Amino acid sequence: MLLRDLEDYQSIAAAIAFLQTHYRDQPSLAAVAQHVHLSEAHLQRLFTRWAGISPKRFLQYLTVEYAKSKIAETANLLDLTMAAGLSSPGRLHDLFVSLEAMSPGEYKAGGAGLDIHYGIHPTRFGSALIATTTRGVCNLLFLEETGDAAQAEGEALLRQAWPQANLQYDPTATQPVGDRLLNPLSNPQPVSLWVKGTNFQVQVWRSLLALPPGSLSTYRQIAQHVGRPTASRAVGNAIGSNPVALLIPCHRVIRESGELGGYRWGLTRKSALLSWEASRADADYDSQT
Repeated sequence: MLLRDLEDYQSIAAAIAFLQTHYRDQPSLAAVAQHVHLSEAHLQRLFTRWAGISPKRFLQYLTVEYAKSKIAETANLLDLTMAAGLSSPGRLHDLFVSLEAMSPGEYKAGGAGLDIHYGIHPTRFGSALIATTTRGVCNLLFLEETGDAAQAEGEALLRQAWPQANLQYDPTATQPVGDRLLNPLSNPQPVSLWVKGTNFQVQVWRSLLALPPGSLSTYRQIAQHVGRPTASRAVGNAIGSNPVALLIPCHRVIRESGELGGYRWGLTRKSALLSWEASRADADYDSQT
């Protein structure tokens, strides 16, 4: 079931932030409900609708120990990827998201002569601006504002990235991608991306497509995967420059310590993304065994 409105996500985000801060204390449902100013019953229903599991069970996905175990699993997957010369472990995901990089000339033009249609759509993780061209999705950006203010915020962000482009507010054009984002694991419709980045950035972003939902990698693992084992910092910068949130899953890269590291759209949202994906991936695995 989908979230009913932005307030639902805000309540979920506040609960996750509290759980993450206090996970060692194993806070009770009552403590979490009191923190987010909801009744226990309401929070239980809201959380279960969003995550498919209770807040108590959700706690397991917020621990450093869980994160480290997933990092170890992903290291083996990426080793197989490099040995095979293609993104075999994430191949299913790869088939649904294709990535094309613009040419150096197009990059330098700043969007001159380019029509970009954009819309603002709800996701499980807050409102997002989706921008498309005839060649694919060029941006997916989370927004903090709502209503008219969200459109102004989104257009300002787009204008920074595409100073010479013709921007057109056209939610109908971006609705198919918005529909996919509402249920990303069970609605794997093909999506083409057309991105602006340096050769190295694009190489890192392609590597991220090899990470299936529910997996976790580290900056060092990605650096090794792109053949630059000492370039963890440069990899981190490339990941932070990702112009297409969610579809290029930069949120699946964390520190080797099991801590989240950075995220352009906030660590609470990163935690929500990772924990939700982990809970759904486990549910899918259980249903197949």
